[in-house]
Amino acid sequence: MNRCLIKCLTFCGIIASLSVSALLAETKPLNVLFIAVDDLRPELKSYGTNEMLTPNIDCLATKGVKFNNAFCQYPVCNPSRASFMTGLRPDELGIVSNDIALRHKWPDIVTLPQLFRNNGYFTAGIGKLFHAGVEENNKKVFFRDDASFDHFYTARGIVPLIGKDGVGRRLGDGTVRWATWLAAEGGDEAQMDGLVAAEAVKVLEKHHDKPFFISVGFHKPHDPFVAPKEYFEHYPLEDIQLANDPEDRTPLLEYAIPDMYNFPSFTDKDRREFKRAYQACTTFTDTQIGKLFKVMDRLKLWDNTIVIMIGDHGYHLGEHGWWNKVTVFDLGARAPMMMWVPGEREMGQATNSVVELLDLYPTLIDYCELEAPHALSGASLRTVLEAPAKEILKPAYTQVSRGQLMGRSVRTDQWRYTEWDFGREGIELYAHPQDKKEYHNLADKPDLKGIQQTLKALLESKFPQD
Repeated sequence: MNRCLIKCLTFCGIIASLSVSALLAETKPLNVLFIAVDDLRPELKSYGTNEMLTPNIDCLATKGVKFNNAFCQYPVCNPSRASFMTGLRPDELGIVSNDIALRHKWPDIVTLPQLFRNNGYFTAGIGKLFHAGVEENNKKVFFRDDASFDHFYTARGIVPLIGKDGVGRRLGDGTVRWATWLAAEGGDEAQMDGLVAAEAVKVLEKHHDKPFFISVGFHKPHDPFVAPKEYFEHYPLEDIQLANDPEDRTPLLEYAIPDMYNFPSFTDKDRREFKRAYQACTTFTDTQIGKLFKVMDRLKLWDNTIVIMIGDHGYHLGEHGWWNKVTVFDLGARAPMMMWVPGEREMGQATNSVVELLDLYPTLIDYCELEAPHALSGASLRTVLEAPAKEILKPAYTQVSRGQLMGRSVRTDQWRYTEWDFGREGIELYAHPQDKKEYHNLADKPDLKGIQQTLKALLESKFPQD
């Protein structure tokens, strides 16, 4: 065999080898890194809060697609997480409080990570993904979902004692236990989220060479507002900007704000310390997320890993006089959400399309070519991710209970419409984007009755009256 022929065969062999490698790369399943942050509203620089220090989350918002109008289905931890982890609405699940564990009510339902596990993916649940615990017989019961995860990790009960020391206080008159802040000693890994990040880094390093669905749940900025003291230093108390409700706002309806917490009035000092602590906790969590992204960089995982980051619902920081969640105002229902998808050409943009957190389940199985295990109530966001600048017109639905009474709300690109007890206890109508914080209820305007009827029909299509 002459040298030219040998060279030709060798070259063809190399090309064939490269082609096979390229084909394998193209057909290799996409990984998923799913990050959920507890009680995080869009209090981020990437969403226009310029005083915030959130460089890692902002980097993902710039790299992927940032959703400006993503809404939860219930503004409380357990119902929201049960919804987006199953792709079903709280009404459909019958989970509208923190008192019912998903597996206790639906032992055989296939969750989002479980579906990936059933299809050969390594799955990990690190930190808070499902609700941390429910009340049973007056005792909090913590549970883990072994059907969903090959590997599960919680930092509860192993936080070093030094992380409980520091400077802080209980806000208001001191009677509300959750309204507490602490600038803690001990650094990142003296707190649960620091330990969660460290575990997530280990798991990524160990399992990155096989298809994975790794979900990481960070606890902060959920109360109590505890973070290492160095994160408080980014936010001088005198620089904290407080919400300023307009004097001409519409009086609140009876059920718009819950009375379950009944906390005492805050002084200006209380309000500034509350918001400062929330922001410090947010920056602390952002730093932990950055540790995951550094591993993604080092292991070159961005090319074959979908990355999602969400807050599980919104949060009030003094707007409407409220300092918590549990409302169907945009402030309670709207959550930050951003998504990186390898290979999508329109990454690096923002979209104003209205979307729901329960859309994540159908979106991920669409990209990863998996079949839905049950009928899903959301819709794949692939068309939005393929063309973020094109606004997709679809409504988002959020509900919240007040005892036995339910508030149900629909959000479109231009309106939020809410009914309390099917309208028997009040109706709210807010115009967007003119009234972003929904201070002016237009439900009594005669010239808007047609719009109100259209929105009512949308609401009834998802929540038919018995």
